[in-house]
Amino acid sequence: MQPATAALLLTLALAGEAWAAHRNQYLRSFPVHSVNDPCYDEDRPRRCMPDFVNAAFGVPIDASSTCGQGKPARFCDLRDPSDGQPPGGSSGGRSGALESTCEICDETDATKRYPALALTDVHNSNNVTCWRSEPRSGTVDAGPDNVTLTLSLGKKFELTYVSLMFCPHAIRPDSMAIYKSADYGKNWLPFQFYSSQCRKLYGRPTKATISPSNEQEARCVDHNRYSVDGVQGSRIAFSTLDGRPSGRDFDNSVILQDWVTATDIRVIFHRLQPASGGGGGGGGSASHAKSQSTELLGGGKFGGLPKKASDFLLPGGGGRDNPAAVGSGVFTYALSDFAVGGRCKCNGHASRCVKGADGKLECDCKHNTAGRDCERCKPFYFDRPWGRGTMRDANECKARSVFPPQDTAEDLFSPRPQTVANLAAVPSSNPSSSDDMILHHHSA
Repeated sequence: MQPATAALLLTLALAGEAWAAHRNQYLRSFPVHSVNDPCYDEDRPRRCMPDFVNAAFGVPIDASSTCGQGKPARFCDLRDPSDGQPPGGSSGGRSGALESTCEICDETDATKRYPALALTDVHNSNNVTCWRSEPRSGTVDAGPDNVTLTLSLGKKFELTYVSLMFCPHAIRPDSMAIYKSADYGKNWLPFQFYSSQCRKLYGRPTKATISPSNEQEARCVDHNRYSVDGVQGSRIAFSTLDGRPSGRDFDNSVILQDWVTATDIRVIFHRLQPASGGGGGGGGSASHAKSQSTELLGGGKFGGLPKKASDFLLPGGGGRDNPAAVGSGVFTYALSDFAVGGRCKCNGHASRCVKGADGKLECDCKHNTAGRDCERCKPFYFDRPWGRGTMRDANECKARSVFPPQDTAEDLFSPRPQTVANLAAVPSSNPSSSDDMILHHHSA
């Protein structure tokens, strides 16, 4: 091999190695995406979201009242004597008068505890665990009970529903409200109301129509009109987008995106639902007791409700006429499950939420975004305004170019020929200097 040829091959080899090193360094400046990364389709960014979860599962709930806390207490439920009988039995399953059954709650006894932890544990219909409030023994005229349950999610979530499952045989509340906070409990906004007297108790019409102009308005629903199973336990499920006109175009509705965003949920129980109708209390057929019809709420300040909780007790079909019933126990608010369905809020820029260095939940942000909710662009990625990721556009944040829009690195560092056009384009503090220079050059 000739010396010149060998030198040429060596030069080409060294140049190739230098280019390979430069190329690897260049490629390392771009993020490497996992093959299974939901936020990218190969190298193209796309909208991604964390999985849909029950955000309340395993999260402690703060209850303002718990049965048996501090000292043992007596509470009662209503049961149909026919419950548990085989189909076709003598009672027919729907004909007997409701009976009260009373028990003791005591936080010092593991078999008699009714803690708030039961609300967010594994819900097993074959082994129902319940939270119960302290017995409500005051008169209805004394005012609202204001028993509260507060759930703190620890981060912003976009919620689809809030679901409350009441314990078997417990009386479902007549009036209650669901509130939300989007700033970790600093401010609270109404989410939904439930009552047989919406206008009287909450100043709102029953099941009002939502229009595009009031999509963040909380509605009031008389849940007793649409269900007759309150005595035997039931579920109330509030859908955050139900009846909201812009729900079909959620990606483009900033109002609804804000409406479903919450860091905390609070349920306030204001009034228990009576199991029987008349102004005085006990007795009555099971059909009347179970229906909890709003027709029974027609007279008086409280719609003909019994004035004391002891009036609700119906052992053997009795009421106040039964001495054993009066004062033998009272009713409680009782829930077996508190569920909140939704997604960790990441604005379309993350597929999961993780614990950060401070132990708090945060989005694992992609698309060059940053923040607990991926709500802004990373530093030096401001070539386009931040935007929420949508089905049409992932709105990836772009790195700002270091060069002017129409210039390249070669343009910036290569000297330009000094032509007349170049000189004429240079601004001067002397308004006539450019023309004078050109004329003087030609005249010379």
